[in-house]
Amino acid sequence: MDKKTPVTVFWLRRDLRLHDNAGLYYALKGPNPVLCLFIFDRDILDKLEDHDDARVTFIYNTLHKLRDELHQHKSSLLIKYNKPDDAWQEVLNEYHVTAVYTNRDYEPYAKARDGRIGEMLQQQGITLKTFKDQIIFERQEVVKDNKEPYTVFTPYKKKWLKTVNDFYLKSYPTEKYFKNLYVTSPLPEISLEQMGFTESSIQFPETEYEHIIDDYAKNRDYPAKKGTSHIGLHLRFGTVSIRDAARASFDKEQTWLGELIWREFYMMVLDHFPQTEHYAYRPAFDHIHWRNNEQEFEAWCQGQTGYPLVDAGMRELNATGFMHNRVRMVTASFLVKHLLIDWRWGEHYFARKLLDYEGSTNVGSWQWVAGSGTDVMPYFRIFNPDAQLKKFDPKMVYVKQWVPEYGTSQYPKPIIDNPEGKARALKAYRAAVAKL
Repeated sequence: MDKKTPVTVFWLRRDLRLHDNAGLYYALKGPNPVLCLFIFDRDILDKLEDHDDARVTFIYNTLHKLRDELHQHKSSLLIKYNKPDDAWQEVLNEYHVTAVYTNRDYEPYAKARDGRIGEMLQQQGITLKTFKDQIIFERQEVVKDNKEPYTVFTPYKKKWLKTVNDFYLKSYPTEKYFKNLYVTSPLPEISLEQMGFTESSIQFPETEYEHIIDDYAKNRDYPAKKGTSHIGLHLRFGTVSIRDAARASFDKEQTWLGELIWREFYMMVLDHFPQTEHYAYRPAFDHIHWRNNEQEFEAWCQGQTGYPLVDAGMRELNATGFMHNRVRMVTASFLVKHLLIDWRWGEHYFARKLLDYEGSTNVGSWQWVAGSGTDVMPYFRIFNPDAQLKKFDPKMVYVKQWVPEYGTSQYPKPIIDNPEGKARALKAYRAAVAKL
């Protein structure tokens, strides 16, 4: 404990790196030495359903690397395991904190949390300063001419590309100011076991992505190819810089950059319309008469629907924490349309399993598939899982990897006939839309 030395605390959350970190940069340029803090948030961790949740392991391993990096600069990482309000009370009891710097988070839980912590700090005369880091543009930086938010992606993308320039893509040179880190001996660690978790056996993707950009448009729809970057996990937890990622693709074929813009579009939709976390953006679609058959949902979760592309995707997800993006659309459409199971059930399962889970993107994508969101495909467009298989995995390479029993008596019969499922979905959707 050090109650004498005035310190600035930099609160790490979705920005687990020292390189090109906006909030850290400004903290290091301030008048006092900077102590880095991470809180394992019990409000989040206590709700996780799997004791070997791979994302907890990923965060834990990443924090170890950060500690080692900070040790090289004679500093360390303060780690707390508690509810945020209680963790901050501990920090304030232990250190003479004069200011807190952090990077903004835009999801409803985070905004409420930061509001509470900001009030707590203010009551003790401590300033909370927040910065933009995990995205290129925030809620009011890319809007319509009348200042209203975009709800359709294509005009949002056009305005995004028109607005961006070198200023927005420039890195923050944090390394120049590491001498201003708080000098301390190594601070105590905390183990996964202390938090009630065990180490996950899932392998995490590397942070490399530049090698796939040039051929991304050509390869991205084929799940058997190594045509995508798997960078979502690293964007989610900030182990790569969004500015580095956008800059790498800016002067190249821009399909990959477009995916980064989709991510920001969904973040801003949830920021402007927080109710869409739980409710349809188009209210009529909250009146759909879902079947919500629990046995069929479990078959979908376990990859036992009798539709090989759907089953391959779900098994890949369960085994690796990843699912190819094309297959995500097919599996989601099958659940919502063919099985008439509420999109929120699927969203929750993806939230449980995906390494790269981001609330805004997950909610936005599920509502897109369900036809209930902002920028959506028409409700009457229903992915045909058989046609998708023939088009994107014609030689069954992906399917055979994940569904080795396909074509044998061990593989289940289709859970529902394809035309029957489509007809049933159209009937249910038309009934809901008729209530408008």
